[in-house]
Amino acid sequence: MKILRSGAVAFGLCLLGVAQVKTEVPPVEPNAKAVTVEKIKIHGESLEGNLEGNAVDRDVLVYLPPSYAKDKKRRYPVVYALHGYSIGAEQWSGEIHTPQTIEGAFAKGAQEMIVVLPDSKTVHNGSMYSSSVTTGDFERYIWHDVVAYIDAHYRTIPKRTSRGLVGHSMGGYGASRIGMRHSDVFGSLYIMSPCCMSPRGAGPANPAMEKALEAVKTPADSATLPFMLRAQLATAAAWSPNPKNPPLYLDLPVKDGATQPDVLARWTANAPLAFVHQYIGNLKQYRAISMDVGDKDGLKVDAGKLHEILNNYGIANTFEIYPGTHTSAVAVRFQNWVMPFFSKNLCASGGCQ
Repeated sequence: MKILRSGAVAFGLCLLGVAQVKTEVPPVEPNAKAVTVEKIKIHGESLEGNLEGNAVDRDVLVYLPPSYAKDKKRRYPVVYALHGYSIGAEQWSGEIHTPQTIEGAFAKGAQEMIVVLPDSKTVHNGSMYSSSVTTGDFERYIWHDVVAYIDAHYRTIPKRTSRGLVGHSMGGYGASRIGMRHSDVFGSLYIMSPCCMSPRGAGPANPAMEKALEAVKTPADSATLPFMLRAQLATAAAWSPNPKNPPLYLDLPVKDGATQPDVLARWTANAPLAFVHQYIGNLKQYRAISMDVGDKDGLKVDAGKLHEILNNYGIANTFEIYPGTHTSAVAVRFQNWVMPFFSKNLCASGGCQ
C-alpha cells in the first residue's frame, strides 16, 4: 500500500522545522513617519457559494503612507502582500512587523506606496490562492475583487505598472500562480520562499495518516489534526475539489489504501514548475521579477528551479539565497529588500508605461 506524500505535507515539514525560530526585527528607523492602518472587510464575489462555508467578507489590512491624509490629490502605487499557510493577515502583519517595516522602508528612502494585506485563511487553514468550488475562487478574489475594491476606495494609480504582488511561503506560491496568470493586473513580482512549486509523487505508506484524514467530517475535526494533515486537507480542497463528495467536498490522493492517479494529476496541474511554461509570454511583460529564500530552507531547491527556467527563457529576474531559515529574516527582507524593490520598479505617476 502506498500513500502520497503531497506538496502540502512536504511544505508542512519545512515549516515545522523552523516553527520555533524567532523572526529577526530590523531596528526602528529614527525619524520614521507613521503610516495609517485601516482594518477593513472586502466582499468576495468570487467566494460566494463556496462549499466549505468560508467567509465571503474578508479581513484586509491597508497601510496608507504618511503623506496620504495631507496630499489629497496625490495617487499612489499599491503592493499586495500574501500571507502563508496557517496564518491570516493579522498574523502575517506580525511576522513582517508592519507597520514598523513599512515606515522603516519609507524612512530609508523608498517611495511612498499603499500596502495591502488580504486574508485567505480557510476552514483547513489556507486557500492556496487557488480556484476551487470547495474553498472559493481565492485566485480571482485577490487579482479581481481585492484590487477592484482598493482602486475604488483609495487614491491608487489603477494601472498594472503601478501594482506589485509579493507573497511568502504559501503566499509565495500564490504570488507565483497569480503572477504567472495575471500579468495584465500586476507589473512587478516578488516571490519569497515559495512552497508547493513541484509536482509530488507517491511516498511511503502511512495507514495511520490515511485513517486520520478519512475520519474528518467537520471543521472542528480538522482543527484537531496535526499541522501536516491539515495542510493536506487544505491542498485537496484547493486542488482536487469535488462537489459530489460531502461533507468535505474534496478528493484525497489516497483512497482505501490506493493512490488515486486522477487526483495526483490534478495536483500536478497546480504546480507552478509544471505550468510555468504556459505563461512565458505573461512573465515577459513584468517590469521586474525577484525571488529570495533562506539557505537553511528546504524550499530553496524549487525556488532555484524557477529561477533557472526564467533564465532559460531569457526573462530578467534576480534570485538570492540569503543566510536564514524559512521565517527568520522575513521582516528584515520585507523592509530592506521587498519594499525597495517595489519602490524602484512600480510606476509612481499616471503617465508611466
